[in-house]
Amino acid sequence: MDDLKVLLYLLVLLHVLSPSLAASPYNCPVSFCGSTAYSIQFPFRVVGQQHDMCGYPGFNLRCDNQGKLLLNLPNSGDFSVRAIDYRSQVIQVYDPSGCSAARRLTLDLSGSPFWGTPSKNYTLLSCPVEDDMSNHTSVGCISNSTHSTLAISSERFAMTMANQTACRIIGSITTPIAWWQDQGGLTSNLDIDLALTWDGPNCRECATRGGICGYTNTTKQDITCFDNTKKGNKHHIIALVIIAIALPATAASIALAFYICRDRRRVATCVARNTTPSAPDTTTVSNGDTVIGLDQSTIKSDQKNKICSPGARVMN
Repeated sequence: MDDLKVLLYLLVLLHVLSPSLAASPYNCPVSFCGSTAYSIQFPFRVVGQQHDMCGYPGFNLRCDNQGKLLLNLPNSGDFSVRAIDYRSQVIQVYDPSGCSAARRLTLDLSGSPFWGTPSKNYTLLSCPVEDDMSNHTSVGCISNSTHSTLAISSERFAMTMANQTACRIIGSITTPIAWWQDQGGLTSNLDIDLALTWDGPNCRECATRGGICGYTNTTKQDITCFDNTKKGNKHHIIALVIIAIALPATAASIALAFYICRDRRRVATCVARNTTPSAPDTTTVSNGDTVIGLDQSTIKSDQKNKICSPGARVMN
């Protein structure tokens, strides 16, 4: 009965650990590119590695010969992908050539499914290197040997600097700056990653649950949340480990309990067989006028203790 209860418990445990979402009917494995430590999944797909059913229009990625993942923005060109957060639906990209600040000057997200995270306005100043600008942050990759470029978040401060120094205003930009990227000062280094987000398809809740979005059928009309089979396999492995540990332990416990009970019953049976009432008798040895001997009941009791001790064999 005890082992049956344990088996039923393990079956219930397997049911609990089983994924609650259906598996995707399409072969859309999670992909990687080069040394990227994050997975690439719907709505993104890697061209040449995943079927077009595995991605959403506008979310195509490429893996170049150097193992770098690239996102193409129709009106802004290629960007390298730093990271993808599926729960918040943010993709972090940067300029492959190493000057994201310059790419911000011409950034155009039209024609793509992405939009900038909360944007911020900056006035750009070009200041001669002879002027001491050590108290301000310059944008190194758009500066040169004769002039430093400053990105100033306060238009009033920019006008003041232009009037009181040799700096001159060369333009202004509105560019995406994520809340964790805001440097808080009057001048900022814009040579940082671009954080772009998307609204559709909306898979935030699915990603939070640990699932993966995908098309329900080949018409690509509807999107649903599928089970992450990698997560499901992990749950099954855990369940199998539990079974592998629990079943032998249970079997050993049952065997030990059976052995103890059988030994106790054997001792009880032996005692019952050897406990027979008899008249007192004495075995004597004559030694002159002195009689030396043991009471017969004492002799039988000693024999019974030897025969019925645990580990002794009972002869029928």
